[in-house]
Amino acid sequence: MNALPWTQQLILVPVLLPLLAGALLIPVNEARHNLKFAVNLGCNLVLLLSALILLGLSDQELWPGHLGVYLAANWMAPFGIALVADRLAGLLLLLTATLSLAALVFSSQGWSRIGVHFHSLFLFLLMGINGAFLTNDLFNLFVFFEVMLAASYGLVLHGYNTTRIRAGMQYIAINLVASLLFLIGIALIYASTGTLNMADLGPRIAALSAADLPLLQIGAAILALAFLTKGAMWPLGFWLPTTYAAASPPVAALLVLMTKVGIYALIRIWSLAFDAGPAAGFGLDALFWGGIATLVFGTLGILAAQEPGRMAGYAAIISSGTLMAVFGHGNPQLLSAGFYYLLGSTLATAAFLLLVGLTERIRSPGAALLALTMEAFAIDEKPEEPVGVGIPAALAFLGLAFAASALVITGLPPLSGFIAKFSLFHALLNGEAGISLRDWTLMILILCSGLAGIIALMRFGVRTFWASGAVQPPRLHPTEAGPVTLLLGLCVAMTVLAGPLLAYLERTTRDLGQAGSYVEQVLSTPAVPSPPRGEAP
Repeated sequence: MNALPWTQQLILVPVLLPLLAGALLIPVNEARHNLKFAVNLGCNLVLLLSALILLGLSDQELWPGHLGVYLAANWMAPFGIALVADRLAGLLLLLTATLSLAALVFSSQGWSRIGVHFHSLFLFLLMGINGAFLTNDLFNLFVFFEVMLAASYGLVLHGYNTTRIRAGMQYIAINLVASLLFLIGIALIYASTGTLNMADLGPRIAALSAADLPLLQIGAAILALAFLTKGAMWPLGFWLPTTYAAASPPVAALLVLMTKVGIYALIRIWSLAFDAGPAAGFGLDALFWGGIATLVFGTLGILAAQEPGRMAGYAAIISSGTLMAVFGHGNPQLLSAGFYYLLGSTLATAAFLLLVGLTERIRSPGAALLALTMEAFAIDEKPEEPVGVGIPAALAFLGLAFAASALVITGLPPLSGFIAKFSLFHALLNGEAGISLRDWTLMILILCSGLAGIIALMRFGVRTFWASGAVQPPRLHPTEAGPVTLLLGLCVAMTVLAGPLLAYLERTTRDLGQAGSYVEQVLSTPAVPSPPRGEAP
């Protein structure tokens, strides 16, 4: 079945809509906050709907090869810039729309009002992230990365204070260096292959001579350094915990997703460019062991961290390290489980960061929560008197939400984190070549990172909800509790629907392994023919 014409145009919506809306909101006075929020909210809802439609289109037979291609300026690839939507891009667009909607609603009561141009920066950030997921051109990828990063600079510094400025300057400096590496890597790849189109890279690299191969490999290595700096690989990710701890909760929740954009770009380019030929599998071993080192760094960091924001930062580093090692391992079955892990860990870490600001409200000169908890479960010998004291609903919500996010982050049953790690272990233990030293190393470190997360988060939970000495029932607005409930509810839904979701992710991984089909579809998509002279288009 052929795709309807409008489905190709829909691929442009996740990029064009936030760009136009963000630009239109710049001249609007900050006093009209409700109007700016309404426009931003409407854009996010449209982005969520478009992501759902693109996800459905890519998984059906409407697009040849389950691939939608939009040719910018109506130039055929590889000469023009193509936007491509497939199963992986659709899934990540949906994750982005969900996280951004939760962060936006959470920020509506305070965080978006403490500075200027929050909503425009927020929308430009979405434009950059969505464009990075859709673009099929390396230079265009650089442009979307810079839009994303420039917006994130303003958001990290939003509502600035001394701590936020210090962390923001470090964040900006590191990412400027990474951007320079990005450009150098692109230049070397173009010098060796003569193209920047991702679909065109594979055939060009397969036909390279031995003399041109070293230049390509140097360029690819430099490009990987840029991606891995943004993806927080050790030792390049030292900036991340400080930035997470300093940023406001809704911005920090979006930063969790930004670390995955670098890893996505690496997976996308490597699956296309280094699928076959003399450079097949280039750098995967280094990526695996870099992921292992990142896992070790994140495990030690989360044990040493005392602030909840830094704990969440190290949890994100553990997630990134796991994904790097999974992709570097080269097992397709392992990669599909890795994508499931990516979804759950991103949602849970974002929910935890939103909770961080809320848990600070429970301290007061009142009685300790320990006493309250003991009274709540005490059994009175006089049946005629009331038994126990009820825990306030807001405090119970925070405790349950914290427990749920901790279960997913650490991989304990029964939520999606456990299913993700079980799936990873199942793939490692059932490999075709048997269980190797690399398999054992990855499994042991995943277990150790989970144990370290349990210790760190339990320590934080005890100090916050049990032994803080003075607590009061906090006041929570529905716009604060709702986003956290949404993100954790999706983790529960991932648990219930694990079978269909893993089946979808297996199809996604299979698509990544069929680089030839992807290349053929992108390069063969025809431009729209011009109407005959004298006729209206």
